[in-house]
Amino acid sequence: MPNRFNRRKFLQTTALATAAFATPTLVQSASGAATPTFKNKDKLRLGFIGVGMRGQSHVELALLRDDCEIVAIADPEPRMVADALKMIAEKGRKKPDVYDKGMHDYKRLLEDKNIDAVVIASPWEWHTEQCVAAMQAGKYTGTEVCGGFSLDECWQLVNTHEATGTHLMFMENVCYRRDVMAVLNMVREGLFGELLHLEGGYQHDLRGVKFNDGVTPYNSGVEFGEKGFSEAKWRTKHSVHRNGDLYPTHGVGPVAVYTNINRGNRFLYLTSTSSKARGLHNYVVDHPKGGENHPNAKVQFNLGDVVTSILKTSNGETVLLSHDTNLPRPYSLGFRVQGTKGIWMDVNKSVHIEGQSKSHAWEESKAWFEKYDHPLWKKFGDDAKTAGHGGMDFFVFHHFVESAKRNQAPQMDVYDAATWLAITPLSEASIATGSTPQAFPDFTRGRWTERKPDFALNDEF
Repeated sequence: MPNRFNRRKFLQTTALATAAFATPTLVQSASGAATPTFKNKDKLRLGFIGVGMRGQSHVELALLRDDCEIVAIADPEPRMVADALKMIAEKGRKKPDVYDKGMHDYKRLLEDKNIDAVVIASPWEWHTEQCVAAMQAGKYTGTEVCGGFSLDECWQLVNTHEATGTHLMFMENVCYRRDVMAVLNMVREGLFGELLHLEGGYQHDLRGVKFNDGVTPYNSGVEFGEKGFSEAKWRTKHSVHRNGDLYPTHGVGPVAVYTNINRGNRFLYLTSTSSKARGLHNYVVDHPKGGENHPNAKVQFNLGDVVTSILKTSNGETVLLSHDTNLPRPYSLGFRVQGTKGIWMDVNKSVHIEGQSKSHAWEESKAWFEKYDHPLWKKFGDDAKTAGHGGMDFFVFHHFVESAKRNQAPQMDVYDAATWLAITPLSEASIATGSTPQAFPDFTRGRWTERKPDFALNDEF
């Protein structure tokens, strides 16, 4: 597994750098928050906050590594705790401490000095609170993705990191998708020329996730809230009360990497527009377990079925983001990278490079991606085969573990988290005011002009 296959090289290449890295030995900062000092670690002691369906996928990846020890888990749902403990037991690992006494019991987990790092995979509305608490406790923090609720919460993340010195990694797995990384290679080698326009989004029929009563098959009901199962317990209510791009980071993450956002470039402003809302209502009415008389058929959903946002960067690129989760459609993140010399389109899996492609004709992207396959996929592709989401989950978790073991800044850091999360409240504000432009805060406080691109530029230890 990852710790074994790379051990010899790791020892050789990092021996001289050991003193520069950190073990989370806590000291008190002037503000009273716990802050880490530095030393390298061979084994990472992990706590998991949220072990639902997504949290369990991270637990599974940790169980495949001999450099990870699962010390504790926290989740108020008995079924999810039981499922996670079963996974751990089946791998012959020691039973972790369990914190399941309500929504705030995760705070006791954070008091455990034996925990070096935490992975947060709880419902969206808990992410900021838990990330802040984890950083204040001096735990290297990895958080699952979502959209933000306010610009104030985004600033809380940045300010806590800067006050404590504790790192936060935003665990956006799509940045590691194999084709996405091949395109990154092509962008950096100039095949598309100067970038002008990019697109991405979350275009995924989630009606069976948003309405779910826990019966097999997975999309087996029209319930949400207290009667719902898994994400349906909490995710659907956001479609009731909010109207904006609620889940922007799968689309914007790769785009931000391509355009060096927060590293020589930044987002300036966005405008957003939403369609009418019909998809979720129709799903309830047309479902065998629903109908016009079902209580959820009376719910008024506020989220437009298709939300479209346009972002402008300081370097002049335009970015189109789409959010489309409530209608019947095949899955697609809808990536497009277009420059002065060529274009990649995710939907038709095609590339056109001027001077190399036939005039006015698409080429299948397969040959291009094989030629420009990213070195990380060449190195770790076999290890990623069994990981979720086509292998990209392996890479995001691997980067988290290796960065946390050294207590060094991750390549998707707190400034990226704040910037990408901010798209949601900015889109909500734009839609609510007639699609008016909304300015992005500069969460780097001007340091974006000096920071250098760093994503996937090393061989990941």
